[in-house]
Formats: sequence, structure tokens, C-alpha cells
Amino acid sequence: MTESTTKPPTQFHLPFLLLLHQVQDLKRSVLAIFFCFPTYCFAFLLLFLLAYNGFTVFWVHVPFLATPLSKPIVFSPVSDVREESVRKWSSSSSSQLKLSSSVLFAINKDSSATFSKIHLPILQNSSFPATTAEKFLFHRSRRARRHKRGLRSLRSEGQVSWFQTRIKVFFAGKNSSSSSSSSSCKIRFFMTWIASLESFGDIQFSAMESLFKSHPKACLVIVSKSLDSHGGSQILKPFLTNGFRVTAVAPDFDCIFKDTHAESWYNRLKEGNVNPGEISLGQNLSNLIRLALLYKFGGIYMDADVIVLKSFSKLRNTIGAQNLDAKTGKWSRLNNALLIFDKKHPLLSKFIEEFALTFDGNKWGHNGPYLVSRVVSRVSGRPGFNFTVTPPSAFYPVDWRSIAHLFQRPRDELQSKWLVKKLEQINKESFAVHLWNKRSGKLEVEKGSIVDSIISRSCIFCNS
Repeated sequence: MTESTTKPPTQFHLPFLLLLHQVQDLKRSVLAIFFCFPTYCFAFLLLFLLAYNGFTVFWVHVPFLATPLSKPIVFSPVSDVREESVRKWSSSSSSQLKLSSSVLFAINKDSSATFSKIHLPILQNSSFPATTAEKFLFHRSRRARRHKRGLRSLRSEGQVSWFQTRIKVFFAGKNSSSSSSSSSCKIRFFMTWIASLESFGDIQFSAMESLFKSHPKACLVIVSKSLDSHGGSQILKPFLTNGFRVTAVAPDFDCIFKDTHAESWYNRLKEGNVNPGEISLGQNLSNLIRLALLYKFGGIYMDADVIVLKSFSKLRNTIGAQNLDAKTGKWSRLNNALLIFDKKHPLLSKFIEEFALTFDGNKWGHNGPYLVSRVVSRVSGRPGFNFTVTPPSAFYPVDWRSIAHLFQRPRDELQSKWLVKKLEQINKESFAVHLWNKRSGKLEVEKGSIVDSIISRSCIFCNS
């Protein structure tokens, strides 16, 4: 007979078997208790697990400073310390200004009394723990990434020297295709046009007519990619045929901003280290271009919706007020639609510096009219800044909220009296009229309106 394979438990097996039975009894007890809970407890547990999982999946750790900052840089609006800090900041090397490819940190507080901005370089691979300041850090949004891709179209249109050469040759009165020379420019005018060729309409053409009607010996440079084309040359042809000096040049931003406070800002913008914001980047670049062009060449900048009424020859280093304070009678806001400044004027340098330090692409006017207002309020009365602020009647006789009235003919006797009185005031006190194209661009110029009158008066090709 064969020996059975099942052996009775030995004295060594008994303790183990007893422990196993006890574990099984405990397991049955736990399961019995567990199945006694109501169904909603399981649902609550499931929701808790899902919430915890979502929190752990979407938690993003943003690396903070690799080295601690001894002290944040705070710029005071009036102190000399701010001027020195700004100068050092602006002249720092590109390696010092370079930010992380994914994060930009800035705290900005702006009021009439105080102004401060803190810039912190964000470095990767940091071992420092997160702090409350990290709440202000933001990752580049989809819109920002689209802007970065779109910057390819904003890169230089050619060699740096080509843009500058074209403008210098033009101002010198030379024909770029020959060595012949005509009279040099008596007054230099600049415009920018960031829109399409098709949107360059009657108002813009009338603005050019009014410019040359009041300044027949002037030279006009229009910085525009769309107008620097065959179609653009057809728009400018009537002026050239009649002997007026006008040219359109596609912008070379590297050349325009070179050797100014805007150079490092623009480099960071190209690298994707500046948040362009929700406002049109082209509009903000136009605000900066006009400042840089006047700083480098000197002359007069005017928007393409400004109708010139009188010669600017007696105006020098001038900026116009848009509004006055009803109580004090002093200006409350300036505007940058028309600027008259000498080459390398210190106020222009301050404007450019302010743009680079306080750029905000999410606030309309922050980098334009509000910018020049902030700077002028700080430097007024300081030695070395010689400039004039003209009253609103000089360039902005009608506020943007009321501009539609200038396009309408009078409907009754009351409106007719207002029109006659307003037109007399404009003819007497105004050098130009800003038509606020953003508000009036789609309005029709009605026969008998104020705009119809001032355009007819400044017309060159009236019978063409």
C-alpha cells in the first residue's frame, strides 16, 4: 500500500493554523460591518477619491527664484532713486533680463499718487519652496502663444541698414535710384499705418492732403508694411506726381528700437517673455514706433485721422492736452495722436523708458495717452525738460464721445447755430482736428457738416 500524502498537523503547524483561522474570522467581521453601511456612503467615498485625483493631476508646481532676492526693485514716481534704478535696469545685459520661457512675474500698482513695478527674474530648477508671491505668476496662455507665432510677421523686413538708409536718403532729398538731389525736407512728418491697404480710406487720404496743403515743402514717411507695396504706391502716386515728398517704408523693428530703452523690451517680446495681452499688439507697437522715430530723427508725428488746418512751423517740442479738469482748469489727460519734438529730446526718452518698464497689453490706452500723461505729470517743472502742452482746442477740439456731431449736417436751426459757432472756434483756435477714427471710421461725412467743411478747405485734388 502506498503511504498517504496527507500528514496530520504537527505541534509546529498548530499555532499557524490557529492564527490563520483568527485572521479569517476578523476578515469576515470587517466585511460584515462594511456591508452594513448605506449606499450613499460609497458615493461620498467615490466623489472624495475623484476630487483628490483631480487635485493631484492638475496641480502645477511653478519653480520660483533659484537665488533669493535681497530686495525688490521699487520705482518711486518722483525720487532720484527711481531714475537711477531705471537707468541701471534699462542698461542691464540681455542675460540679466532673460526670463523663463514659460513664466513672467510682475506686480503693477498705478495711481495718481504712487507708481511702482517690481520685476523678478524667474529661473528654472529652483529648490526654493513656493511663496505667496507665486500667486502672481502666470503661464503663457494660448493667446500669448499665438502672438509669439505671429511675431514672425513683425520681424525685420530686411537688413537693419536698409530701413535707415531709405529714410536718410529720402530726407536728404535724393532719389534712391539715382544720385540726383532735390531740396531737403523743411519739416519731417511721420505716420504709421498698421491696418490693411483696403482700410486706407478717404479720411486718411484727406489727412495727407491737409498735411501738404499746410506744409507743401514737408516730407512724409509712412511706416507701414501694407502701404510699402505696389498697391500702396498707387495710393501715393497723386502726391508724387504733383511734386510732394512722401514715401511708405515697411517697419524694421530691430532697427527702429535699436539703442533705445525699447530694444531689450522688444527682444524679450520676440522670445515670448512678454505677455502681449488682449489689446492689439500692432496698436501698442504703433505707440512705441512713433516715439522711437521722433527720438532718432526728430520731427512731427500725426495719426492718419488728423486733419491739419494750419502750419506747425511755430510749434516746437509740443504735446496736446485732450481734456481739462473742470475745477482747476489744468489738463487732466494728454494724447499722443500728434507729437512735435526735436531729435533725442529727453521727454521722448522718458516716454520710451516708461513703455518698456510698465507695458500692459490688457489696458486700453495704458501704453499710449495714459503713458504720456503719467510721464509729463512727473517731469513737469524739472530742469532739462523744455516742452509745451497745448490746450485741447489746438488738436482735440472735440472729444471722442462727441465726434459724431462733426460728421452730421444740421437738422434744425439750433444745430445750425451750434455748427457755425463750433466751426468758427475751430478755425480760430485749432491747428488740427483729430477725428478719432476708432469711433468715426464707419461714419459718413454728410454734406454741410464740420468735417465736410474742413476737408474741403484743405483739399488739394478737389477737382480730380
